[in-house]
Amino acid sequence: MALENKLGINDSTELARVEERISKTKAIKLYESNIVENCEIGKFSGLAKIHKFLFEKIYDFAGKVRTVNIAKGNFRFAPVMYLDVALKHIDDMPQSNFDEIIEKYVEMNVAHPFREGNGRSTRIWLDLILKKELKLVIDWNRVDKEDYLLAMERSPIKDVEIKVLLKNALTDQIDDREVYMKGIDVSYYYEGYNTFKAEEL
Repeated sequence: MALENKLGINDSTELARVEERISKTKAIKLYESNIVENCEIGKFSGLAKIHKFLFEKIYDFAGKVRTVNIAKGNFRFAPVMYLDVALKHIDDMPQSNFDEIIEKYVEMNVAHPFREGNGRSTRIWLDLILKKELKLVIDWNRVDKEDYLLAMERSPIKDVEIKVLLKNALTDQIDDREVYMKGIDVSYYYEGYNTFKAEEL
């Protein structure tokens, strides 16, 4: 059964395919537009703007804080009743160096504020913080899927692994379109979406 969507698609496989095509196309437009320049980088409001832009053609909940509890495997994300407090805390977290930025990213992942599309929008949000504060971004092409997912799974208890993994993939090619496009493909691949290549959309 597919998530309720604006497209009237009931088959989850078909929805995944259409969602990838539409939201990836929007991710490309995000790079080419000034949307991100007008959002609060490092704040939930900025992440919500990114999420809304990516998914508004597909889901009514795009950019809105979820109203249901969610889990992945054995890990339960922040309960709905604590989400507002968690997001305010994340907004107030510092982001002046690499460690602080990754700690903020880990907390936002634990919050998982949206019903769907958290990882894909939050990785863009992370790169925007790194770009603003450190003049660096992550070359996601250099981050192995299994290593990343395992490190993120462990990150709420021990964030050393994810810090090392992402630090080793930093690049100063902050305005390189190819780095961004390949990064989008890898980001989607982490979540099991790999039907379309960003460059071909």
